[in-house]
Amino acid sequence: MAPSDRALSSHDGTDDRALPDNPPFLSGLAELSDHYDGFIVDLWGVVHDGERAHAEAADCLIRLRRLGKQVCLLSNAPRRVPAVVAKLREVGLPDDAYDHVLSSGEATHLALRDRPDDFHRGLGDRCLHLGPLRDTDVYEGLPLTIAQTPEDASFVLATGIDDWDETLEDHEPMLQRIAAAGLPMVCANPDLVVHVGEILAICAGLMAQRHEELGGNVAYHGKPHPPIYRRCFDLMPGIPRDRILAIGDSLRTDIAGALAVGIDSVFVTGGIHRDDLACDGAGRPDPRRFAEAVAETSCRPDAAIAAMRW
Repeated sequence: MAPSDRALSSHDGTDDRALPDNPPFLSGLAELSDHYDGFIVDLWGVVHDGERAHAEAADCLIRLRRLGKQVCLLSNAPRRVPAVVAKLREVGLPDDAYDHVLSSGEATHLALRDRPDDFHRGLGDRCLHLGPLRDTDVYEGLPLTIAQTPEDASFVLATGIDDWDETLEDHEPMLQRIAAAGLPMVCANPDLVVHVGEILAICAGLMAQRHEELGGNVAYHGKPHPPIYRRCFDLMPGIPRDRILAIGDSLRTDIAGALAVGIDSVFVTGGIHRDDLACDGAGRPDPRRFAEAVAETSCRPDAAIAAMRW
């Protein structure tokens, strides 16, 4: 990677070169577009906020494709690809802004269909769905019986919440029953939280984390786990990994996932971490908060940017 060497400056104007964990801060992706041929791009928080597409992000994606770049949109959405594409159209992202779409929901469906390992082969066929009706395409068409209670299920499929204002505490009684029944869990969205407009909503990953705390076993599908990145690579054949860049707003999933498969990454600071990083109105983080977050997660991106823009 050869982005700008400009360091992220602190809000008081002082040079932050004493903070070695801060990567270069880009004004736009044009600074490094020549160095990559494939782009794996997160959706929520980067391309849209759940309600509308970010105009600058859409413009950036279209510019990349006009330069002959391959764009694969990779989402931890617990829905299959056709539903994700429909959502993209709903929020106003043009069809010509990307080449491929992949989701954790699609990966989950394929794993429940193909049963690729001992964990999935041992799940049985009685599924308790912990999530809303909008996510049922993850299991539709599969030879499963949908159980109504933990006591009648052989495994749990966690996809998310019904209403964006729900809390983990709202689900604690059910999670306790699931743990008491000794059920394994399949998590179709490893994200912990996501912004929906200005609301910070919990995701299935938080439920799965709690299930593990209660002693349960979980299989995760989606970022940051390598199998879903390998599917992205298959969608962009012929592009070497050192010419592929991941872009996302989560250190825990997007940046960690890029590190796990050995590709470069750009971290969008104005996404889900914007409050933790004390970002200013332009999306630039407080440099010390940023250095601390990178150190805490051990997930150092190769560069950072306030928002996905050209």
